Amino acid sequence: MSDTLEELQAFHWMMDMLQTVDVGIVVLDRQFKVKVWNGFMESHSGMLPSEVREKSLFSLFPDIAETWFAQKARPVFELKTRAFMTWEQRPYLFKFPNYRPITGNEQYMYQNITLSPLVSANGTVESISMMIYDVTDIAAGKKQLEAIQVTQSEALERQQSMS
Repeated sequence: MSDTLEELQAFHWMMDMLQTVDVGIVVLDRQFKVKVWNGFMESHSGMLPSEVREKSLFSLFPDIAETWFAQKARPVFELKTRAFMTWEQRPYLFKFPNYRPITGNEQYMYQNITLSPLVSANGTVESISMMIYDVTDIAAGKKQLEAIQVTQSEALERQQSMS
């Protein structure tokens, strides 16, 4: 097999992985226009890549506070560092329904988000990638554990006040 054909095959595999991985992948330019929208995002938003490409993230998702998000993204563009958003800070960025309604009690998907710089060949960052992780199971488990701890603490307080 020629080197060119092998490189083409590797590129094809990588594109297939990006589309099928169980993580949302979105690439945004400096104006926050969508450049890449993978299968996870398509599946959970109901929007095709062709529908969102070249559109502003904020016009597609008006619930996302533009000023807040721009502040989170600024160091990614300017300092070439990653930025993180966790479900404890904000339960979700994208208001996707929980797709496990039978096993979970949460209405919406809890998300952790990583923003990463995409450095071009000339060393500048003109785009960033956003990876969206579904952490609904983790969040629900932690919330249940905290509720049990509160219940046990209250029971202990009642027991101590009776003695």
